[in-house]
Amino acid sequence: MPDISKHFEPDKEIVVFHGNCINLLEQIPGDSIKLIVTSPPYNIGKEYEKRLSIDHYLQDQALIIEKCIRVLSPQGSICWQVGNYIEKGSVIPLDAILYPIFADHNLIMRNRIIWHYEHGLHCSNRFSGRYETILWFTKTNDYTFNLDPIRVPQKYPGKKYFRGKRAGEYSGNPLGKNPGNIWHVPNVKSNHVEKTEHPCQYPVELIERLVLSMTNEGDWVLDPFLGAGTSVVAAIRHSRRGAGAETVKKYIDISHDRIRQELNGTLRTRPMTRPQYDPKQSGKKLTTSPWISGNNSDQLDLLKENRTTDEK
Repeated sequence: MPDISKHFEPDKEIVVFHGNCINLLEQIPGDSIKLIVTSPPYNIGKEYEKRLSIDHYLQDQALIIEKCIRVLSPQGSICWQVGNYIEKGSVIPLDAILYPIFADHNLIMRNRIIWHYEHGLHCSNRFSGRYETILWFTKTNDYTFNLDPIRVPQKYPGKKYFRGKRAGEYSGNPLGKNPGNIWHVPNVKSNHVEKTEHPCQYPVELIERLVLSMTNEGDWVLDPFLGAGTSVVAAIRHSRRGAGAETVKKYIDISHDRIRQELNGTLRTRPMTRPQYDPKQSGKKLTTSPWISGNNSDQLDLLKENRTTDEK
């Protein structure tokens, strides 16, 4: 079983650095990391961050991004996963204001991936937020991208060409289809099998898709803001090497514990191939609205109207 190193060494397989990511990045040789994937602090005052002015926050991010680009392989990718910053009730999309930093370094945006999930805080004066964004950049046009390992089931696997030389042949790829740039992946909330003490933990399956598509076996995956260790778990699960930095000691401990469980084959995670949970198919009684009790209910009339429309 590989050791968990405290400092970066090229011949290691797993690195968990307790400290500022700048210090870890300075240990890493240039052009050596195939995938940098992270979810930096959103500057919203979580326990692991100090709330800054938006200008100061962007300056800090710019410095870290510059350091990341130095260590990124010419065939590598950067995936920066962010949400929104709220200032005096105004929503500021972090992906929009971070984009110019990457563009100024001549990185090439390949996709703006939308991570959609069902659960989160409920807003009363605007629509509740139910997505975050992954900005995917590459250093060059000669980048690693493996589509086959992340294909998803075809919606119409029996569909055929109806004209031309291939008329009558099946039109879909037998391995499945491209998952597109909108990903429906449950977020890690209280009843999620992967939940730890970390307040903003992302699911392993989200990072697995990036690791499988943007790296090959033996490549390095780096997370400058490691949190609960998810990126390293996803990396070593698929025979990659993983490294990350984290400033909070209790999250370092959580990362070590999860990595050891992964190495032992005991870490519980939600499988990549599992479909979205359907509470009605699972027989959950809470799917029946308690306020629908009489024939005069406006809510019941609305449901009946929708059902009639769907059946047409």
